[in-house]
Order: sequence, then C-alpha cells, then structure tokens
Amino acid sequence: VQLQASGGGLVRAGGSLRLSCAASGRTGSRYHMGWFRQAPGKEREFVAAITWSGGNTYYADSVKGRFTIFRDNTKNTVYLQMSSQKPEDTAVYYCAADTSVVGVTSTPRYWGQGTLVTVSS
Repeated sequence: VQLQASGGGLVRAGGSLRLSCAASGRTGSRYHMGWFRQAPGKEREFVAAITWSGGNTYYADSVKGRFTIFRDNTKNTVYLQMSSQKPEDTAVYYCAADTSVVGVTSTPRYWGQGTLVTVSS
C-alpha cells in the first residue's frame, strides 16, 4: 500500500491544523492506520492510531485531548485533527499503516512521506 500525507504548514500556538493521508494500492486489505512524528534532533515517536474499522483509537499522552484521529474508508483516507497546538508539536509528521494494531503503534510496515508542521509561539 502507498501512503500520501498532506496538510502540513505553519500555525500559531493554540491554533488548529488537519493532516490527511490517502492510501492507494492494496487498499482492500484491512489496514490499521497511524501517525508518527519526528522533531528536530529527536527520534520518531508515535502520535495516534486507528483500527481499520475506526472503532478503536490510540493516542500518545502528549497529544491526548488535543488531537483526534479519524478515517473515511470510502476515500481510503485517514485524518489527524490537531487542536490547541503547542510549539513542541513542531515536527515532520508521517502516516503509517499495518495489518496489526501492535505494528501500527510501534513499528509500522508501511510509511508515507512526511509533512512538516511548524507551530510558532
């Protein structure tokens, strides 16, 4: 499966931004989807994930209550709605996919290219 992320940009602290990730290729499989991010000088970290049905979601503590992950399977697209953003949310955000929940929250098999989010103070 191929993943194409979009929606990054510059936002002020306290603002909102929505990322999108469109999947193509073998989209008939039941892929769980997720988002990771990598800030400058730091390792890539898990942000959020959603099961293929959308019935379960998972979040890193650092974004819980501020970010929402959801998906539209008719469009093969997963979204990350980011609100109340902080400067520490600045990072390159990557979407990811895997056929297992453990995989999509830790070491996803499939990765999209990153999209840069910059939060100014």
